[in-house]
Amino acid sequence: MAEPTTVTLGLDFGTESVRALLVDLAGREHGVAAVPYPHGQITRTLPVTGESLPADFALQHPADWLDAAAEAVQKAMAEAGVTAEQVIGIGVDFTSCTMLPARADGTPLCMIDDWADRMYAWPKLWKHHAATAQTDRINALARERREPWLNRYGGVVGLEWLFPKILETLEQDEAVYDAADVWLEAGDWFVWQLIGGEASKLPRSTCQAGYKAMWSADVGYPDEDFLAALHPKLGDVVTAKMPGRHCAPGERVGGLSAEMAERIGLQAGTAVSAAIIDAHAGVLGAGAAEPGVLVMVMGTSSCHMLNDETGQDVPGVAGIVKDGIIGGLYGYETGQAAVGDAFDWVRRTLGEADFATLDKAAAALDPGSDGVLCIDWFNGCRTPLMDGSLRGGWFGLTLNHGPDHLYRAALEGSAYGLRWIVELLREAGVAVDRFVATGGLPFHNPLLVQIYADVLGEPIKVLASTHGPALGAAMLGAVAAGTERTGFADAREAVATMSAPVTGDAAMIVQPDADRHAQYQSHYLRYRRFAEFLADQASSPSTDDVQIETWEER
Repeated sequence: MAEPTTVTLGLDFGTESVRALLVDLAGREHGVAAVPYPHGQITRTLPVTGESLPADFALQHPADWLDAAAEAVQKAMAEAGVTAEQVIGIGVDFTSCTMLPARADGTPLCMIDDWADRMYAWPKLWKHHAATAQTDRINALARERREPWLNRYGGVVGLEWLFPKILETLEQDEAVYDAADVWLEAGDWFVWQLIGGEASKLPRSTCQAGYKAMWSADVGYPDEDFLAALHPKLGDVVTAKMPGRHCAPGERVGGLSAEMAERIGLQAGTAVSAAIIDAHAGVLGAGAAEPGVLVMVMGTSSCHMLNDETGQDVPGVAGIVKDGIIGGLYGYETGQAAVGDAFDWVRRTLGEADFATLDKAAAALDPGSDGVLCIDWFNGCRTPLMDGSLRGGWFGLTLNHGPDHLYRAALEGSAYGLRWIVELLREAGVAVDRFVATGGLPFHNPLLVQIYADVLGEPIKVLASTHGPALGAAMLGAVAAGTERTGFADAREAVATMSAPVTGDAAMIVQPDADRHAQYQSHYLRYRRFAEFLADQASSPSTDDVQIETWEER
């Protein structure tokens, strides 16, 4: 009788849903299920009270993460036909920086009746952009003090990161800040829920801390003097409200608790890995364990990640962290804040029922969309300008243009933004030799990938899987299970072996068209000129701050 198949579980927490993936140690898929969050993105009204939320707010419900994950795991196991005993490891990836305040026992503040009606007690989704003033002050102070850690982030702290969101709560609802015993990333919170234990021992991901909280293994977080200069009460936030131990992705942080094992249908004691950011997990799922491979993790937003042997300071890069993605290499994170959700916004705004109609019409147009140009900053600009307050727009419109022109221009704008990122890295001496696309977006939108290839003038490999991050998380679950259970000596060996089914012959190579690439040269330069114009306008004083001279006064 054959031995039962050994599998690992990857849990991929996205913006709208969680995906559970079961794969064996050769990387073959056995079961997968995605379950949407009942509350989705909370952007309009607060649960419980129905209170309207301010602009730029984006929250989530922590109960959704637990409930949807349990349902997804059970569905994936039913599809795979495996038992709990066959699952030897669990890996978790999560959107970041999605963060929350909690009590010392792990209870989210928003799940306590006395705090449920206060918006700042709820988890802030990564795309929460209401901490603009706090981000500006953090950046100004860091530059004034010439904080050495700032260089690791291209000279700019991001609007979506941990400390701006904590400071926002402190300044907008001090009572919530005081009531929080623990501030942490949602990925760390979920792993904490899986294994249980005291807050002092909760596992904090070195990936999340390194990229989103200015932490490094050498010096830790920004020092108390810096934080206190932002706000006197913030000075001791690390020692008083950020307990735990820092653990690298793939490190076994504990075993699944009996309570959570019963809830999700797995075996108590199953090895659990420290969390990883979803995009970074996609690098592992893409089999990119070596330098020079730019992995484009494309979904609601996009993160473009790669590894290099050395750490180079690159202005505008969102993070450069040693061992941030895989041990022994420097992980570079860049990205675009609005991709899939920008295309969907265009579709809905144009009143189109589906993407198939738009794709067909847009594909018939020549490069350049008949002069229509889109600056794709509909959720701010991540790389290279690191400014969440920037806004996008269209240029060159006439009465002869229709939905197909606007939609194709949006796809092209996204491609131009990617090319800008690639040029930025190469100019800084970081090798970008190959391109790999993963996630649902490139799999379902071949027109977008073709435009990317044509604008870059480079071939792009599209993985034979729509869930690269979940596969990467499952790889980390295997690493956490240990060499005795898997035979893998380290994470690189797990990545190389388990990625083979999606990176080999089953993958699709999208080749650039030389004529279209040549045509795109002038359109890309035009994009850069208009982007610089918009960025310059955004940094100029508003008319509220400028003394306007009337005709009579002149």
